[in-house]
Amino acid sequence: PLSLAPAHPHQLGDQTGVSIMPSTISHQPVRLYTKATHVSFQRSNRNQSPHTSILQIEGVKSKEDTSFYLGKRVVFVYRAKNAKKGKVRSIWGRVTRSHGNSGCVRAKFSNNLPPKSLGANVRVMLYPSAV
Repeated sequence: PLSLAPAHPHQLGDQTGVSIMPSTISHQPVRLYTKATHVSFQRSNRNQSPHTSILQIEGVKSKEDTSFYLGKRVVFVYRAKNAKKGKVRSIWGRVTRSHGNSGCVRAKFSNNLPPKSLGANVRVMLYPSAV
């Protein structure tokens, strides 16, 4: 006797009335950034230079892992007291180089980050992409 098996596995769905194809519509929001924490400013034993910030990126634990994030845009988003220039404001910057062996990176911002940003979350955007 001849086998009546379908030639393609997706044709089975047509015969039973049930679709096997996965739905491609995703209602989940897509996040275009990774989280990082503002750990410190660049400093020596006694002096602190606030023009360079040190960030710890989530999931980055070694110096080799930081190479992907070099040159990426960074933004510190914060809420302002008065809404003269908008209630939500941001300071943009760029990852410049790695810092140490534990996966921290250095970043320079258009304006120096305020002291209240220490320990706060910073967004590391996944652009510009070199891939």
